[in-house]
Amino acid sequence: MILLVAHTQMELVREALHWVAVSYLLGSIPFGYLIVKLREGRDIRGSGSGNIGATNVARSAGPVLGALTLVLDTAKGWLAVWLAGWMTEGAILWMSVAALTSIVGHMFPVWLKFRGGKGVATGLGAFVAINAPVVGVAFLAWLAGVVATRYVSMGSILSAAALPPAIYFFYRPQPAPLALNLAAAAAAVLIIWKHRENMGRIAAGKENRLRFR
Repeated sequence: MILLVAHTQMELVREALHWVAVSYLLGSIPFGYLIVKLREGRDIRGSGSGNIGATNVARSAGPVLGALTLVLDTAKGWLAVWLAGWMTEGAILWMSVAALTSIVGHMFPVWLKFRGGKGVATGLGAFVAINAPVVGVAFLAWLAGVVATRYVSMGSILSAAALPPAIYFFYRPQPAPLALNLAAAAAAVLIIWKHRENMGRIAAGKENRLRFR
């Protein structure tokens, strides 16, 4: 009996390590860096905010490259979770693990000495693969923040903050699985923490505002 329990626990650990590795490596593909490097031959980290995400790419290299970065960063989060669901017959535990670790991969990519993006687009794709309507609530929070303040970063902070309660209250079937709640809470904390410099610039009135035409 003891040996059977130990074997089961080892299998669980191996599966966890497998999905952590797969989703981290997918999330760590630095599309913003690669796109600008291939198109313009320069390091996007030396421009603007120094971030590899879609917002900085759009501001520093143009809206087309920014949009492409957004699509690819979103897609890698979605793919990480979709693969986990497909290979485990929809096990929400491993889909939640994949969602969180793909975001971590984007934030701390091994290929760029762990200097990555802020995880918003990758998080969008990851949680859309789990429950799209819940992500719709977070998107509305993002939209409200951007329209009200004209700060993209403020929209991102509000959307991250909205994600855990959206999952807790609106995920179906209720109640939302514990693993999913924990993954959403951890992702929100990480994304908000990654925006700490933006919050400092907003407080100082130095953050770039979005211009509506």
